[in-house]
Amino acid sequence: MNSTVSVKEPHRPFTTKELVLTAMFTALIAVCSIISIPIGEISFTLQTFAVFCALNVIGGRNGLFSVLVYILLGCVGLPVFSKMQSGAGVITGPTGGYILGFVLMALVYWGGTKLFGRSLPVRVALMVVGLILCYTFGTIWFVFGYTKSGSDMTFIHAMELCVLPYIPGDVVKLILALVITERIKKHADI
Repeated sequence: MNSTVSVKEPHRPFTTKELVLTAMFTALIAVCSIISIPIGEISFTLQTFAVFCALNVIGGRNGLFSVLVYILLGCVGLPVFSKMQSGAGVITGPTGGYILGFVLMALVYWGGTKLFGRSLPVRVALMVVGLILCYTFGTIWFVFGYTKSGSDMTFIHAMELCVLPYIPGDVVKLILALVITERIKKHADI
């Protein structure tokens, strides 16, 4: 009887440098979320800029952990969410899906760079796809949160409120994140 043995690839532990960079980008996401301009239902923040920077500098795996630690810090009570809010209620509230969408952005980036490499066009495409998934997931969450409370909200109306006004700013944030992080990577040992 012939049996094959599958060898599972061992999980690579974080290096000290990766832990420090992950913590640094967690802090950047927190600071960028506190800087907010209220516009309708959702404030304009620099969170997506910070997530784009994290993904482009430290990659999908470490970027994912930065996002997860950021969310965990907010859920346990540190005021790291928009408007210096905190608590699990922010995540479970109508706009929490957009924050959880950052996890999708990092997962898409991580998986995509493993499959297609880290060339600039691939990274840009993955960040755009991740942002679209973040918008979609967040909008579905938003609609569910509103309709759960007895209010009427359609997906199209939620897109008009929560996505369309933010697309130009997110495009600018993506471009700025790429320009800044590419320069940082040239001059730093990252």
